[in-house]
Amino acid sequence: MILEIADFRIHPGQGAAFEAAIAGAAQTILARSKGCQGYKINRCVENPERYVLEVFWDMLEDHTVGFRQSDAFPQWRAIIGPFFAGPPVVEHFELVGKSA
Repeated sequence: MILEIADFRIHPGQGAAFEAAIAGAAQTILARSKGCQGYKINRCVENPERYVLEVFWDMLEDHTVGFRQSDAFPQWRAIIGPFFAGPPVVEHFELVGKSA
């Protein structure tokens, strides 16, 4: 399993609208993508214009090829992209340890 972390900064005062947009897009677009096992959307307590999206993929290619190169990706970005104050930072992680 691969964990994608996407770190977003949005325009001030747009939190409620962004949360509604990303929740809807995640449910209707992201969650239906091949290899997507689930996701979490997190808002920063100290900086309410910062959000971190965690997406659990079967394989790296499910995100980098299957999703990013599909028709779903432009739809996803059209919904959430207008809220971005800057480009998101996206990285991928592999699990190396876990608590019980």
